[in-house]
Amino acid sequence: MSRPVLLFDSGIGGLTVLREARVLMPERSFVYVADDAGFPYGGWEEEALKARLLSLFKDLLHRFDPEVAVVACNTAFTLAGADLRAAFPGTVFVGTVPAIKPAAERTRSGLISVLATPGTVKRAYTRDLIQSFASQCHVQLVGSPKLASMAEAYIRGETLSDDDVRAEIFGCFQEREGARTDIVVLACTHYPFLVNVFRRLAPWPVDWLDPAEAIARQARRLVPALDRLKADSRPDRVVFTSDAPDFATQRLVQGFGLSPLV
Repeated sequence: MSRPVLLFDSGIGGLTVLREARVLMPERSFVYVADDAGFPYGGWEEEALKARLLSLFKDLLHRFDPEVAVVACNTAFTLAGADLRAAFPGTVFVGTVPAIKPAAERTRSGLISVLATPGTVKRAYTRDLIQSFASQCHVQLVGSPKLASMAEAYIRGETLSDDDVRAEIFGCFQEREGARTDIVVLACTHYPFLVNVFRRLAPWPVDWLDPAEAIARQARRLVPALDRLKADSRPDRVVFTSDAPDFATQRLVQGFGLSPLV
């Protein structure tokens, strides 16, 4: 039996990555892990969150022995990616970082915004990416404390206030010397669930850069291809760290073809 691909996120945002990964790796089975007991990560102290992530992965890697572990969460990977690789050298990790390099390559105005959680915004990792790949651009960092939770509510079917969403994305839109922001990096895997809302509320059209496809492509490069489809008929599995997701979330993951792991 082939080893699964482990896909980890703080909640259900990583489902955007799972959707792309399935297209590129149809022969592989997936285990999706949602750390809903720890969600949202924004209120955590860095050292406590890092310790939590290391403890969770120690258990997850032992239980599932994955071919690759995809950390589909900017906050988690920019904080603990190096520590995870050091602690578990036998595991191949695919991380998620803000897509600043492709944004810098595509922008015409030179004005880029990075929409992220406050943790990702303040991380030195993010500022190093800007220095390395976008030093010729003006990069606006916009930390939203609410959008990840709002995206989770929205994808479960709850209604959001336009004014509330607009307040979270307002800082992304900059004008300088006749130029306007033309690319917004979605530096949280939850945010693509809201991209149609963002487009409707934006004061002018921009390119909303979704990292999911790039993450999936990197995983595909690192996962050996198999000359067959899935070896068994088991559905892809989902693990919630709370062991008690609400009914709407259960329905959502079932809609993504995920079976609860007992």
